[in-house]
Amino acid sequence: MTKWTIRLAFLFLVMGGGILIGTLTAPGAWYAGLNKPPFNPPNWIFAPVWTVPYVLIAMAGWRQFEARAHGSQMSLWWTQLILNFLWSPAFFVLKVPWLALAVIAALWITIVFFIRGTWGWDRLSAVAFIPYLAWVSFATLLNLSIAVLN
Repeated sequence: MTKWTIRLAFLFLVMGGGILIGTLTAPGAWYAGLNKPPFNPPNWIFAPVWTVPYVLIAMAGWRQFEARAHGSQMSLWWTQLILNFLWSPAFFVLKVPWLALAVIAALWITIVFFIRGTWGWDRLSAVAFIPYLAWVSFATLLNLSIAVLN
């Protein structure tokens, strides 16, 4: 495969997967009825905000794949993607905020390990994950707040 084929595949996987998961698990009446903290953003904000991290996640993924397709950082990259895609079903489909909190906490830890592991040899991938870490940190706080309030 060419580099551009790999890059497009990663972009399609991350963006397409995110759009599919978001569409299949869109918040409904259950979520609307939950008690939420005052800093809870409106529902419409989530899709546009996820766009930038998803592009950066894809970029970091293809960089890791092109450098070391079977390395430990690539394993962390796959792990974070799986956890990312599992969070919405845990929260919105199973309707178990505490389970979703466990998933997002594992995601947060995986992102930190990815940043730490790539910092010394692929600074661009590490830095690309910083906005992702910031957003997941906020989402973790939001998830925790909703779990406690309900």
